[in-house]
Amino acid sequence: MKPAAASKVRRHLPPRPIRRLTAPLQRFLAVESASGLVLVGGTAVALVVANSPLADAAHHLWDTPLGVSLGRLALREPLHFWVNDALMAVFFFVVGLEVKRELVAGELASVRQATLPVVAAAGGMLVPAGVYLLLQAGRPGERGWGVPMATDIAFVVGVLALFGRRVPVGLKVFLLSLAIADDIGAILVIAAFYSGNTDGAMLGLAATGLGLCVGLNRLGVRSLAVYGLVGAGVWLATVRSGVHPTIAGVLLGLLTPARPFVGPTALRLGMADLLADLGGDDPPELAELQMLRFAAREAVSPLERLETALHPWVGFAVMPVFALANAGVAVRLGALTDPVAVAVTAGLVLGKPLGIVGFSLLAVRLKLARLPHGVSRPTLVGAGCLGGIGFTMSLFVAGLAFPDPAMLDAAKVGVLVGSGLSAAAGAAILWRTLPRE
Repeated sequence: MKPAAASKVRRHLPPRPIRRLTAPLQRFLAVESASGLVLVGGTAVALVVANSPLADAAHHLWDTPLGVSLGRLALREPLHFWVNDALMAVFFFVVGLEVKRELVAGELASVRQATLPVVAAAGGMLVPAGVYLLLQAGRPGERGWGVPMATDIAFVVGVLALFGRRVPVGLKVFLLSLAIADDIGAILVIAAFYSGNTDGAMLGLAATGLGLCVGLNRLGVRSLAVYGLVGAGVWLATVRSGVHPTIAGVLLGLLTPARPFVGPTALRLGMADLLADLGGDDPPELAELQMLRFAAREAVSPLERLETALHPWVGFAVMPVFALANAGVAVRLGALTDPVAVAVTAGLVLGKPLGIVGFSLLAVRLKLARLPHGVSRPTLVGAGCLGGIGFTMSLFVAGLAFPDPAMLDAAKVGVLVGSGLSAAAGAAILWRTLPRE
């Protein structure tokens, strides 16, 4: 590009500090919108297989035992375990990275910015759980109150992508921040209510591993392989402790440093020294090039490097595989009227928008927050309906809540129907309320 053209392009770009803050958000939304389509495909395949002659073969496939061993240490579990407890630990690790990013430099970094999405997320969890318990309190399905509490940001962003530039940036940021706050709440619910009997010794071993990660960072250890090995040990100890292993993924994500090891000043000085050497007749030494490569890599925080590397894998591999393993349910006569399915559907379709919109307007009324720029009250209602797309996290919690296969299938039906109706209602409202241009 010619210097004059490059200068013209730079004049139309946002200031560099703003680009540095918004670039992760733009990458995140791009991956989420595309991965939502892949997730739909995985769900469709799972449903077709579950209602075809291949259903038994698929069931046996997910029950196939797989194991790893190291000396006397061995772990042998069905394939379904490796998807729900191992691959989903990677998913929750990325969730932990996203939460850390938002807490450090995102919409949750200040009380003023965080108030509206946090209050909306609280309403979007409490009211759906209340609606579910209203229909299931004292009944066999009572334990599933956590199923309709979640919001699947991949599907939400996918629906928003249908409207292109009509969607205000404030609405995207609000829903993303709400989903992050919602994930924090879901993690706490899983840890507190959906983990088994705990083994204190294994919990202590997992805590030791987390402390070792902190110590290695303080000592300046930069090798991701070392942290990966320690993280695998933390995950294994958590598996044996009785606490759901995905909690280990979240904690490891939250411990990931959000600041670069090499600051911009040191990087600029290193580049200046190398360019000065290149200006002479002698070529730069190998050690200088290696040092510059190290500085360039470490000028990006470990959090941003890991999130950028893992987010596409989670969106295009982990989540579709999870959908294939968990979304398949045989559609039977009367499935839609099963009490558990009805309670989950009501929690998502009614509870989510009532909680999100009601708590948001209450916060605005009390002058604790204000609606984002470009977001009207009707638009907020559409966003609240989109919050009822639970899917991935809802299916995950359903698997923890219902050991009984019949109740689990009913909960899955409720999640699929409730998420579909929420997506349709939210899209219809946004189509009418968003600006045409």
